[in-house]
Amino acid sequence: MIEESARVIALEKGAVWVETQRKSTCASCAVKTGCGQGVVQQLGFRERSARLRVLSDLDLQVGDSVVIGVQEELLVRGSLMVYLLPLLGLFAAGLVAEQMALAEHWVIFSALLGFVVAGSLVRWQNRNLANDASMQPVVLRALLAADATKY
Repeated sequence: MIEESARVIALEKGAVWVETQRKSTCASCAVKTGCGQGVVQQLGFRERSARLRVLSDLDLQVGDSVVIGVQEELLVRGSLMVYLLPLLGLFAAGLVAEQMALAEHWVIFSALLGFVVAGSLVRWQNRNLANDASMQPVVLRALLAADATKY
C-alpha cells in the first residue's frame, strides 16, 4: 500500500475530500538545471497541492490530518494503461499501415488514429472504473495532533 499524508477539506457520506502537499526532489537532483521539471518548479508554475476524493468510514472533521493509501498494483496497472496503451496503439496501427504498403502520409495518419483510439479506450475504461470502490484510494487512519504537524 502506498501511503500519503493529507488534510480533510470536505466531507461526504462514505468519503472525504482531502488535500495533499506535492513533494519534489528537484532541489537535491544533480541535473536540475537541465531538466524541464526543475525549471517549471523554479518558475512557480506548478500547483503545490492536489485534491482528491477518498473513501472513508472514519468519523472525521474538516481540518483533520489523515493517512490515505492506494494499492501498489492499481498504481502500476493504471500507469501502464495510461502511458503504454496509447503508444502500443500508435505503433500497431502504423505497422499495420506499413505492412499494407500504404503511402507514408497514410502510415502517419494511421499511427495517429491508433494513438487516438487507444487513448479513447483508456478514457472509456477510466470512466467505467471511476465508481468502483476497489479502485479508489482510502483513508487508512487519522493522525494524532502530534503527528499532524508533519503534514
